[in-house]
Amino acid sequence: MGYLNGWTRLRAMRLAVPPEKRLSREAATTIALHSFFQLGASMSGVFLTLYLWRLTESLAVNALYSLLSFAVGPLAFAVAGKFAKTRDRLFTYRLGIGLTALFYLLVIVAGARVADYYYAFALLGGTAGALYWLGYLTLMNDVSTDANRIRYLGFNSIMFNLAGLAGPAAAGFLIGLADGLQGYMLVFTTAFVMFVAAAIGSFRLKEAASHHRAYYLRMLPLLFRKDRPFRHSLYGWFFMGTYQGLLLFLPNLLLFSVLGREDWVGYAGVGLLGLTIGTSYALTRRGVPELARRYAVFGAAAFVAGAGTMLLFGIRLWTVGVFAISYYAFIPLLVNSFSAYSYRLVGRLPLRGHLRVESIVARETFLNAGRVAALGMILAFASDLRSPWIAVVLLGAALLQFNFAWIIKRDPGGEPTGRAAAAVPPDASPAGTPKGRRPSSL
Repeated sequence: MGYLNGWTRLRAMRLAVPPEKRLSREAATTIALHSFFQLGASMSGVFLTLYLWRLTESLAVNALYSLLSFAVGPLAFAVAGKFAKTRDRLFTYRLGIGLTALFYLLVIVAGARVADYYYAFALLGGTAGALYWLGYLTLMNDVSTDANRIRYLGFNSIMFNLAGLAGPAAAGFLIGLADGLQGYMLVFTTAFVMFVAAAIGSFRLKEAASHHRAYYLRMLPLLFRKDRPFRHSLYGWFFMGTYQGLLLFLPNLLLFSVLGREDWVGYAGVGLLGLTIGTSYALTRRGVPELARRYAVFGAAAFVAGAGTMLLFGIRLWTVGVFAISYYAFIPLLVNSFSAYSYRLVGRLPLRGHLRVESIVARETFLNAGRVAALGMILAFASDLRSPWIAVVLLGAALLQFNFAWIIKRDPGGEPTGRAAAAVPPDASPAGTPKGRRPSSL
């Protein structure tokens, strides 16, 4: 009876949501699959960084590994976009999951020799990630609408981070069961099984019927010059990349340097991701597109405070804690609001929505360029984890995040300019798509 009452309450809560904001069955499936993928990725990704650190104790090796995986991104995304356009975005999505599974299988086989071939693993990992994210980001656009996208992104962030919360805790527990580096192999094996399961589960999604196979990658430079909102959004992704590139590997190394144990790093990750989940849930309840600029200001201010604390007081347990809390608690404000703004912008580009794949290629190219630039600064100035230059670079990247407020304020509606509308001839509508009507896949 209690179960029935709970189900009735959940159904009543769903019906209380306006119809235009409800999520489709496909939207729910993509969130579930992405969460399962993230469970494996959060178990393995965090501890792959620590595994490299334990094998080499070199900040340069870890930074180079991340830099190479991001540097291969633009080319990999361009190829992934070609697959998504000429085949289907699900082909790219599944190939990305499959290559990720292969990546961790090779890590298991190589063992300690991963450190000898870290550059090859970085290139394979970056390629696999590009294929997966191109497919998934395209799916996110397809299964959501302007009316429910903030809500979709909020739920996606909650489930993504719940998986990310469980992953490090489970990995820390598994590592504690074995001596030496054997625990890492146990974690990588478990993650490999999860990626295989996610690949199988992806066949629950249906391919989108589309007659439009043209790949307009060469049109992007023209759009960049002619469409001011599109150009500014790409600048925004570059700015985000400068901070995100550092945060994808530094927090775990900094936490390990002050805590000294892998399992404690995993448990600390649980608490930090709990903050992200809380913020993401608040966005699903209270988030509105009109406040996106305010969210960006709050997020950037928090990042500056966290990085500034480490710069002023050095690398200590409490300063690393403040820095990590500032990032994990406020990153949804920035990412979710700017992602929703960017998706609105894509829907207003020429060719009536058929540039969504190309726009994601452009977005990820600028995002990875920002990551590479920030990692290059770390390699140039910081020799170890105690270097004050780490905090200086972090503070500079955090200050750049205030640009999001300027971008969103300058282009609040994301409408293309008159010159941008003329960038593509009006008769360039894809075959089978009536002029003036968006394709049914969107």
